Amino acid sequence: MKVMSKVKCVAVGLALTAGANASFASDWCDSGKAVKFAGLNWESGMLLTEIMQTLLKEGYGCKVDSLPGNSISMENALSTNDIQVFAEEWVGRSEVWNKAAEAGKVVGVGAPVVGAVEGWYVPRFVVEGDASRGIKASAPNLKNIADLAQYSAIFRDQEEPSKGRFYNCPAGWTCETENTEMLKDYGLENSYTNFRSGTGPALDAAVLSSYKRKEPILFYYWSPTALLGRVDVIKLEEKPGVDKSVTIQVGLSKTFHDEAPELVNVLSKVNIPIDLLNTYLARMSVEHIDAPELAKTFFKEKPEIWTTWVSANAAKNIQSGL
Repeated sequence: MKVMSKVKCVAVGLALTAGANASFASDWCDSGKAVKFAGLNWESGMLLTEIMQTLLKEGYGCKVDSLPGNSISMENALSTNDIQVFAEEWVGRSEVWNKAAEAGKVVGVGAPVVGAVEGWYVPRFVVEGDASRGIKASAPNLKNIADLAQYSAIFRDQEEPSKGRFYNCPAGWTCETENTEMLKDYGLENSYTNFRSGTGPALDAAVLSSYKRKEPILFYYWSPTALLGRVDVIKLEEKPGVDKSVTIQVGLSKTFHDEAPELVNVLSKVNIPIDLLNTYLARMSVEHIDAPELAKTFFKEKPEIWTTWVSANAAKNIQSGL
């Protein structure tokens, strides 16, 4: 009887241990399957991806991986469960996402960023001048995108001097297609070249270079980003009634959403205040810190934020990993 009692005690002890581990483990990860992320190529997307991967890898013992590609190809991959997580999905912006959501192939959860904006921008000195830099206003009446037709010479394209230049998103980004349609809708396609930067950093470089040289530039941009914290710009108004409010969620494949509820619960809690996120992104740009290193900095500096997203056991695991 004593032997049986000991066996029972051991069995109960093992069961309790397994139950405790189950509180912070995931069947998805326990089965050996990796959680594959979209390899996003813009600053906030890269940082959020690294943060989420750290949560799952260090906190919950998951294997994580990322697949490079543009946003459209990554949304397609999400819909087929070739990847499981798209860390910064601008919900409703992409037809690929919209169709996949309608078909029940993808799910958006949480709100990793609140208060995001996007639009067409010009340096403030173009409209208001800047006496401190010796710049006179070159387009003092410019307020709306519709006004741009009369100012093409101000934004002259050096390769096509008869036209202005609009700096669009890199090819393959969802916003590139939308901006191309806007050029047509506003009747600007014949007066502006639709210039697509090769990468996000190339677009940043063009804006910063023109700004430093005190030259006008017309470009699409968005927040959260480091750039809008480094240059003083004005967002041009659109047609009355146009609503460009932005909803950002964590995009998930439906398969992952249904099969890994513990991990979905964690990802749905991720949220970084936009002002803080812009501050970190500025550090990434100015101090030349890559996303993995900046993610480590975030975990070290802001435990009061990220510990609310995870279990106590996972928080200990992450802190030990740091």
